Amino acid sequence: MKVSLNAIRYAGEHYKTPDLLPDGADALVEKIGAQLGAVEEMVDYGSKFDGVIIVKVVACEKHPNADKLSLCRIDDGKTIKDVERGDDGLVQVVCGAPNVTAGMLAAWLPPGATVPSTVGKEPFVLTARELRSKKSNGMLASPKELGIGDSHEGLLVVDKDAKPGTPFAKAYRLEGEKIIDIENKMFTHRPDCFGLMGVTREIAGIQQKPFVSPDWYVPHPELPQPDGADGGQLPLTVTSELPELVPRFTALTMSNIEVKPSPIWLQIVLSEAGIRPINNVVDYTNFWMLETGQPLHAYDYDKVKALSGGEAQLVVRNPKPGEKIKLLNGKEIEPRAEAIMIATDKQLIGVGGIMGGSETEVDVQTKNIILECANFDMYSIRRTSMAHGLFTDAATRFTKGQSPLQNLAVLLKTADLLRHDAAGKIASQIIDDNHVDKTVLDRSALFEPVKLTADFVNTRLGSNFSAADMKQLLQNVEFKVEVSGDELALTAPFWRTDIEQREDVVEEIGRLYGYDRLPASLPKRDLMPAPKDRLLELKANLRARLAKAGANEVLTYSFVHGDLLDKAGQDKSQAFQIANALSPDLQYYRLSLTPSLLEKVHPNIKAGYDQFALFEIGKAHLADQLGDDGLPREDELLSVVVTAAAKAKKNGAAYYEAKKYLTNLVAAPLTIKPVPAAMRAYDITKPFDMNRTAFIYAGETFLGLIGEFRSAVRQNLKLPAYCAGFELDVKALQSVFQAAKAYVPLPRFPKVTQDITLKVSAELPYQELRDFAWGQLEKSRPKNTHAQLEPRDIFQRQDDKAHKQVTFRLEIASYERTLTDPEVNKLLDEVAKAAAEKFGAERV
Repeated sequence: MKVSLNAIRYAGEHYKTPDLLPDGADALVEKIGAQLGAVEEMVDYGSKFDGVIIVKVVACEKHPNADKLSLCRIDDGKTIKDVERGDDGLVQVVCGAPNVTAGMLAAWLPPGATVPSTVGKEPFVLTARELRSKKSNGMLASPKELGIGDSHEGLLVVDKDAKPGTPFAKAYRLEGEKIIDIENKMFTHRPDCFGLMGVTREIAGIQQKPFVSPDWYVPHPELPQPDGADGGQLPLTVTSELPELVPRFTALTMSNIEVKPSPIWLQIVLSEAGIRPINNVVDYTNFWMLETGQPLHAYDYDKVKALSGGEAQLVVRNPKPGEKIKLLNGKEIEPRAEAIMIATDKQLIGVGGIMGGSETEVDVQTKNIILECANFDMYSIRRTSMAHGLFTDAATRFTKGQSPLQNLAVLLKTADLLRHDAAGKIASQIIDDNHVDKTVLDRSALFEPVKLTADFVNTRLGSNFSAADMKQLLQNVEFKVEVSGDELALTAPFWRTDIEQREDVVEEIGRLYGYDRLPASLPKRDLMPAPKDRLLELKANLRARLAKAGANEVLTYSFVHGDLLDKAGQDKSQAFQIANALSPDLQYYRLSLTPSLLEKVHPNIKAGYDQFALFEIGKAHLADQLGDDGLPREDELLSVVVTAAAKAKKNGAAYYEAKKYLTNLVAAPLTIKPVPAAMRAYDITKPFDMNRTAFIYAGETFLGLIGEFRSAVRQNLKLPAYCAGFELDVKALQSVFQAAKAYVPLPRFPKVTQDITLKVSAELPYQELRDFAWGQLEKSRPKNTHAQLEPRDIFQRQDDKAHKQVTFRLEIASYERTLTDPEVNKLLDEVAKAAAEKFGAERV
């Protein structure tokens, strides 16, 4: 963002603010860098006009030896020494400009002066020399030679009532003028600072000086009526087919416009900002863009009407297939299908928010214009700008999200200037195609006052401000602030959409006061070490255990393709969909981790890895599951998948391989129960085969699922037959691990070890028998004992397929005395008796 130092110096003439340069340019640049934005450079703009003098052409006659040259006698007030003069004190200059005439004021570059347009490049220093045998002392300059425009066809006609001999820089307030270039990135969240008014307001604020916007800069200005008794003689129809992308489109028509070169001060302002002056109509639209950050565009009304089917029409729409448009920069493009385009009812005439078309350009023949001031969706503008390589000043500002509340004010101010400086007349009613939400238009309804206390601010800044001090800092940049004791209630102005909560206000107060001025004291801190995050510790523990067991950790995206959800048998309606996904592969938040792991199985087998285990710890979401705060709940999950290719020739079921990883992972007794038949047909959020899947419990705590996958999932993801896995709730695991970590001292008395073998039905699950046996032991074992029941063997005779023999080993010790074998045998007898009653078990 280029900012004129003189615009800041003379800000008090346009805005209600005191002197903003009390300590000079260098001090201001330092303050801007500390409190507003990084200053990339400061360019000495005014010095390039050193030596340029305003002169009066007293006489002008045809050059005797050249048809296109004129011999001019100029009056410089005798300010330049060491230059050849006639007896009348005038200086002779040869000039080739067609508009040179006696009596005009022009800019003279005397011998020894450097042509301003060459400063900073290859400086061209003028000398006195003969042109067609007539001596020319320097030259009379065109706008191009002065570096304030591209016109080289004629002299710059000085429009100031200046005496001959006045320095050009003095007449146009260019003495000491410097251009401060502030890095654009600093203002990304501040669209108001892409206008000089916004930057000046901030410069006043960081100097603790008040700033008041001009009276016309309001969100709801009074609308003028068309000029003259025949007002409305240039009718215009505006139709928007894209109300969501173009929330506001304002326009009016103007007649009797006199298109001519802009005033020199305006050409200078535009040139300082790097914008090429065109004519007064275009230049005034660019000027108010620079002033307010709100781009405008002017169309030739008669050209628009000629391209319309009847009356002049502007239609906001997307381009049709194959449509092309010639732009003002001479480039012809076929716009992307989603681009915001401005058209008549017949053809395209502009790329909305970026650049107009050449067929409706305002030129010297223009008599009537359409003035447009609109608000466009910043994301759409950026995509179109990037797609076609169109990086204009308008696009730069629209991609920052300009406020739709300033459209009418800027439109009417520009029209008012064209009425006075271009003799134009408003020739239609004001058109306001407004789709902005009513709550946005009514600031009080959308932005309730932010309330906070002085103590809240001081605690975070380490400051000692009173509520009155804070009020003054914020009022300087036009916040509305009410103070009641220690409490503040404030409302941000309509151009500040970044103030939403108390912390935003704290940041604003600190920035306006100056962070470098705040007390530099270290915060007090307790020397006690910070407590470790138990969840992070658990995740590290899980990773270490699985890695030691030979599993490989993978990290996949939290977003997945909708196809993966389909292939895994999951319901996409239960997943959050990303509105502006960067890629089709990142469309949905995943519902669980297992599909992401299964997707990696086939590529790894194809790469030559015959058998492996994968695991991941991450988050998943279900759209219908919200937390207590109403926000989507994040489930912390651990997923493990074990697999082997057919050529690995693995025996047995993959389920038992997965179970080995599970029992090694969880350092606590687990209960694994088959999924109840009533639930098998309903759980479609997981890719598991519910007929070959079990629930995992630790005591009464549900941990997750373990099992093999549905045949459709194996087919869709090209999984081998040997493939199984489990998925656990990490937060549920946390309670299990914390309980398992509790210290249990070992008894100092010797332990007794006894085995028991029970013959039961082959259909009875081992886990059910083990849980029953342990439950009986818990009921009958003596107090103050430590016991463990471990499996030793499961045996089935060849001639008895209906039964199996399960052997358990009991290890038990007392904390008070030495137990005897008869006592332990009695315990096992009671277990055998209860098992016989419950399962028909026979002790072998």
